[in-house]
Amino acid sequence: MLRRLAAGSFAVLILLATAGRLQSARHPKYGGTLRVEIGAAVNSLDAAETPATSAQAAAKAEINALLYAQRTGEGVVAGEPGSGPFRVSAWESDKRAVLVANDLCPEGRPFVDSIEIQMGRAAADRLLDLELDRADLVEIAPEGARRASERGVRISVSQPDELVAIVFVPGRPVAEDERIREALSRSIDRSAIVNFILQKEGEPAGGLLPQWSSGTAFLFSTAVDLAETHAIWSQIGGSPKIALGYDATDPLEQMIAERIAVNAREAGGSVAVESLRPGAASNNIDAKFVRLRMISPHPRAALADFTAQLKSFAGIAADPPPGALPQQIYDSERAIVSAYRVVPLVWLPRVYGLGPRVRDWKTPASAEAWPLADVWLGDKQ
Repeated sequence: MLRRLAAGSFAVLILLATAGRLQSARHPKYGGTLRVEIGAAVNSLDAAETPATSAQAAAKAEINALLYAQRTGEGVVAGEPGSGPFRVSAWESDKRAVLVANDLCPEGRPFVDSIEIQMGRAAADRLLDLELDRADLVEIAPEGARRASERGVRISVSQPDELVAIVFVPGRPVAEDERIREALSRSIDRSAIVNFILQKEGEPAGGLLPQWSSGTAFLFSTAVDLAETHAIWSQIGGSPKIALGYDATDPLEQMIAERIAVNAREAGGSVAVESLRPGAASNNIDAKFVRLRMISPHPRAALADFTAQLKSFAGIAADPPPGALPQQIYDSERAIVSAYRVVPLVWLPRVYGLGPRVRDWKTPASAEAWPLADVWLGDKQ
């Protein structure tokens, strides 16, 4: 950012303007190591390697955004690694990364000298390290945000920009029955998932775009419809069981899956939840979870990216045309949701815990990466 380029002159102006209050003035300063802890374990930053889970993909994207000077319109990094605000100084696959400031960054040198990223840290360990001053910035699971705040942790919460949904696997007999797909979607109590599992840190999702982006999310119902669901199950007969797979490394997916199984049983259906190890075969799964992070705050770009991802394993093809009008975007979204091959569940925000030394942190907007090049470290308060 330009403010990094002008940090020195800015400091001089502050001195002149606050001569009588010099001791209390706060202005950016250089130096120090920012200690970051995340839950995902990234094994490689190579763009050619595909991460096994969505959490690993998101973490890899955040780290790469610090290493590259450019990003494409789709949010993909471009240029040479190390051309951005930081370059890799040390790397331990799945465990640790050390990034050092790039003095030649086009936007100016970052304030911190280095960033140490501890990977694969459990949620409880991350929060404890923050409280014990062993970390400056940690990821907090949305469902843990309220508890962390009650413990006095400084919390930063983004707009909800990650969709948790269920997709039905093409070719599976259960998945190919639209009545079964509709019955499951109508039976899910999305509000209960937000209120009790997420502790109100999120929003129910009936469509593929959040209200703050599209302005039309309210047109997609998130209500439970037990009467219609019972009627559909009675038409099907035999109560076919839906095998729902969740990421074995993701406790949130497990909790939501178990809640959905309860909802389905109350509505007259049957769901069996099964854990899936990353990379393992899932031949006996009728439906599974997906987590989709928005690449842009603009609805057309976000929906186009979602449809591209969903098409690969759910047969989705309703991409809004370039330059689509709001009505066309809504029509594309409605076409996808009404087929019930994709069942939106909830929108999640990104939640961070901040230590007392962290200054000028700005909560990332949708599609924005960690703003660590602009963060500086002050004295503990």
